Amino acid sequence: MKILEVKDLCKNYGKGSTLVKALDEVSFSVEEGEFVAIVGSSGSGKSTLLHILGAVDKPTSGKVIIGDVDVFKQKDDALAVFRRRKVGLIYQFYNLIPILNVEENMTLPILLDGKSVDKNYLKELIDILGLERRINHLPNELSGGQQQRVSIGRALISRPDIILADEPTGNLDSKASREIMDLLRLSNEKYGQTIIMITHDMNLAKTADRIITLEDGHIVKDEKIK
Repeated sequence: MKILEVKDLCKNYGKGSTLVKALDEVSFSVEEGEFVAIVGSSGSGKSTLLHILGAVDKPTSGKVIIGDVDVFKQKDDALAVFRRRKVGLIYQFYNLIPILNVEENMTLPILLDGKSVDKNYLKELIDILGLERRINHLPNELSGGQQQRVSIGRALISRPDIILADEPTGNLDSKASREIMDLLRLSNEKYGQTIIMITHDMNLAKTADRIITLEDGHIVKDEKIK
């Protein structure tokens, strides 16, 4: 079943002689439970694409359909709620709240939504992420790898339709990078979590089921590897 459909997506910056087409008629779909890596050099359009998929930025034209929702036909208020409930974001620099501890950072999306936290699921995530001895620690008391584990937990806690990971290992050493990729793969296999990951590292991309290559705002290659 399709969880994501991207149709003729364009994103332009500037006008006339300064016009830059960051994305130019990009179309693809993703099945529920797929793990997709999007690769490309700097300036290829991959970060722009991720920001639009996460509804952090809006396209110049084209459609993004997640589940059965045409994302950019929603009003801003509905869009904010949709983003919080349906999309989990994992950033290169973690984006944790400095004054909140591990558990508070992980559960923040649920609390912002005015919902109660599923304590059993939270405990399961904390155990899987290896954070059971760190739940009361603040971000500045954690290593980079531990902070990224919290970021993954925060993305998974609301059981989103899609997780978008933007260079999730870009700020980590090789050991921590492998551990984070193992956790992403585990969340994909254990929970059937759909993941779209941006990376410039082809070795990391090969962890995914499928690799989409962007170049100058176009898809130049789309291959299933598993």
